[in-house]
Amino acid sequence: MDESQLGSIWYHRRMRLLTRWLVLHGLVRFATRRWAAAGDPQAALIADPTVRANPIPAYEGIRAQGRLVRTRIGYITADYEVAHAVLRSDNFSVTSITTNVPPWMRRVERVTRGVAMHPLEEPSLLSIEPPDHTRYRALVSSVFTARAVTRLSDQVANTADTLLDEIANATVDGATTDIIDAYCARLPVAVISDLLGVRPADRRLVLDLGELAAPSLDVGLPYRRFRDTEMGLRRFHVWLGDHLAELRRNPGDDLISQLIQASLDGRHLTDRELRATAGLVLVAGFETTVNLLGNGVRLLLDHPDQLDVLEANPGMWPNAVDEILRLEAPVQLTARVCRRTTELAGQPIHAGQPVTTILAAANRDPGVFADPHTFDVTRSNAGRHLAFSSGRHYCVGAALARAEGEIGLQRLFTRFPGLVSAGIPVRRPTRVLRGWISMPVRLSPSSPDPVVRGRLSPRLP
Repeated sequence: MDESQLGSIWYHRRMRLLTRWLVLHGLVRFATRRWAAAGDPQAALIADPTVRANPIPAYEGIRAQGRLVRTRIGYITADYEVAHAVLRSDNFSVTSITTNVPPWMRRVERVTRGVAMHPLEEPSLLSIEPPDHTRYRALVSSVFTARAVTRLSDQVANTADTLLDEIANATVDGATTDIIDAYCARLPVAVISDLLGVRPADRRLVLDLGELAAPSLDVGLPYRRFRDTEMGLRRFHVWLGDHLAELRRNPGDDLISQLIQASLDGRHLTDRELRATAGLVLVAGFETTVNLLGNGVRLLLDHPDQLDVLEANPGMWPNAVDEILRLEAPVQLTARVCRRTTELAGQPIHAGQPVTTILAAANRDPGVFADPHTFDVTRSNAGRHLAFSSGRHYCVGAALARAEGEIGLQRLFTRFPGLVSAGIPVRRPTRVLRGWISMPVRLSPSSPDPVVRGRLSPRLP
């Protein structure tokens, strides 16, 4: 192949990518900037960088406008009861990457689509409804039941202890450590990799690719981030194909090997369904838990009085994890589309109209949670949060995430009670997923003065 042919291939690939970005994100960026400037609250969630940095005031502004707010995009709610009703109603279904877009945009998206599947592209569990959703979910749910997770608790604890040993051995007393990279990311990826048959040598790669793919849930991405995200999805697609091929040759007792056997038997999954299900379970199995752990570390460093409560009452750790999930939901929002005309919060919603439920705002609804912006590990109804969604799309890995949060955070602060901030943490640049990219801390086996814990990094929104 000569240079002109290579140049032509490169040009056409670049134009395909640019066209895809324009349809999926560029037009959205242009429109939402104008709408946000005109005061549209939902457009501001997408287009305003100050809202991305601290969305809580914007959420409260939406709540102040009513239980269900009409916007240029659709409807949006910060109300707990409305969000809960939408998530559980058969009148609303999950959305896909091309929900509610004009036919011409749908055609362009299809033509420019690569081989890698988007998390919101069918047959992903995130974008399908029963009966297919019921069938796929049944195939993976046995690994994530409360009983199965109870059996995994020792494994989670052993993995946490091993990682903390490595951190202690590699860190000179008083040195700075990025707790996200060293611990909060590595613990969940190790646990889910064991469950899904991923080799230890591949775990760093899977973690990196998951980070690259995380912005794919957002809309209105800038071109460079979109390009990097598409590259991450493509590389993950290639890796997953190799991983599935290896497990076909050498099956184990892991979940993916079981899914492969089901597909080979022709009983359940096509190859495309297998890829979509295995890929989503793998990435979702650690990506949101990384956020849970990082958010928990940050909240506990900022509120040493709550750490004192947990030290005196270790049995409160499960409730503390629910309170972390309530106050800092790893997944901030999710959307549904109306299937048939219905009434919601006294307003008629017609078929095809989208409703965005802000899970993070519903979790701060003062009608449900007293003093909702206060972090209180003893809160009696912390477990009512919607951080894992609700209804038929309730997070299949919720029990495992809770166990990793409880064990992982308790082990960390027990091993290093003198853990303190050592710099300004960096938030990840995503809107749907909320967490931290890095968080410098200083480790010490002895407890510091409570005032010292978070003083090197101010309390952050």
